[in-house]
Amino acid sequence: MKRTHILLVVLIAVVLFSGTAQASLSTIGTATYNGQDYSLIYASDQHLVWLDYTRVVDTWSNQVSWAAGLNTAEVLTYNLNPGISVTWSGAWRLPATVDGPWVWGYDGTTTAGYNIRTSEMGHLFYTELGNKGYHDVNRNPQSGWGLVNKAPFANLQPSYYWSGTDYAGDPTGAWFFSFLLGSQDSAVTGSFYALAVRSGDVGAVPIPGALLLFVPGLAGIVALKRRMGRRG
Repeated sequence: MKRTHILLVVLIAVVLFSGTAQASLSTIGTATYNGQDYSLIYASDQHLVWLDYTRVVDTWSNQVSWAAGLNTAEVLTYNLNPGISVTWSGAWRLPATVDGPWVWGYDGTTTAGYNIRTSEMGHLFYTELGNKGYHDVNRNPQSGWGLVNKAPFANLQPSYYWSGTDYAGDPTGAWFFSFLLGSQDSAVTGSFYALAVRSGDVGAVPIPGALLLFVPGLAGIVALKRRMGRRG
């Protein structure tokens, strides 16, 4: 009976994931880091896996080194949900963003300012989490701005986070994103939070055709036994 339960759990997980894979954000499991478990959150439209861990404020170079260090063996232990597989296509890093001459704006077409969805954190804030920046595209302050929605993240802070993209206009600077205001800017000095992300594709673990026929039969047997037990 234990085997039956295990197979049923795997099948249910596969069905649930296949039904929710179109959703923008999905929790696919956890990663153990420094003895604690943190959610692994998959952004299907960008093919990114976010680690729901916010590192304490630090300089840009230290945060870059921290993210790279997550790729060292045994620093992270992955605990994927049943029936889930990940094909990694990159290493852990800080989120990337657009780079170019510093131009401030509000319509999302500039390198700095509000409503920029071309950066990975901006896309997460605006598109996937559905939040609003302090200013709309016409430069007007708007109600309901800020990190109002952050689920399924639990540790995302309404504050400033370094990106992994340095500023071409000044090699000593880098771009950062505000999860409070929804704005992007560059800085030469400063200490901000950090969030790690990794490229990859998430799918269901392939199940042999024979097993697909076997498991529903087991499910029917279990259901029948339960009904007979209640009648007795």
